[in-house]
Amino acid sequence: MKLSLKSVATLSALSALVLSPLFVAGAASAQPVRFDGSYVGAGVAAGITNGGRDNDAATFGGNIQGRFAVPNAPVSVRGSVLFNGNNSVIIPSLTYDLPVAKNTNVYAGAGYGFVQKDGQASQMGNKDAAVLSVGVESEVTRGVVVYSDAKYGINAYQGSGAGSLSLQGGVGIRF
Repeated sequence: MKLSLKSVATLSALSALVLSPLFVAGAASAQPVRFDGSYVGAGVAAGITNGGRDNDAATFGGNIQGRFAVPNAPVSVRGSVLFNGNNSVIIPSLTYDLPVAKNTNVYAGAGYGFVQKDGQASQMGNKDAAVLSVGVESEVTRGVVVYSDAKYGINAYQGSGAGSLSLQGGVGIRF
């Protein structure tokens, strides 16, 4: 896996900005209550990288995302669909969930992205690839969840070996 210093610095800075307020909030409460609900939601998704060749430009679109909380375990099974006008990618994944504040988790995990049309731009590159993710989710009111995450596709562009980075956010309904 070949990561450029710029990619690593961007991902590190983005993760620190997104997650730092949660750790401060989590330190204030002695025992955070883990959000353990399952949900399905929808929102926006932005691919912010490109592979440097045709049909791999950064794209903007939507996402449908779901979480199934594994009972009595700090892990979840997740599924995401990122889509734009030309392509989509389906990403099943497994994450480790860490409570940081009341009904708020941060999570990190791994999965695999299946691109519908190889060679066409999606938020996660233009070919199937392993995907790492880091994110946050919180039940803001009874039954309503907000979520945001960053997904990194490893070697996600045909012919260039470049990785992809996509940011997602949305609102979900707990079930």
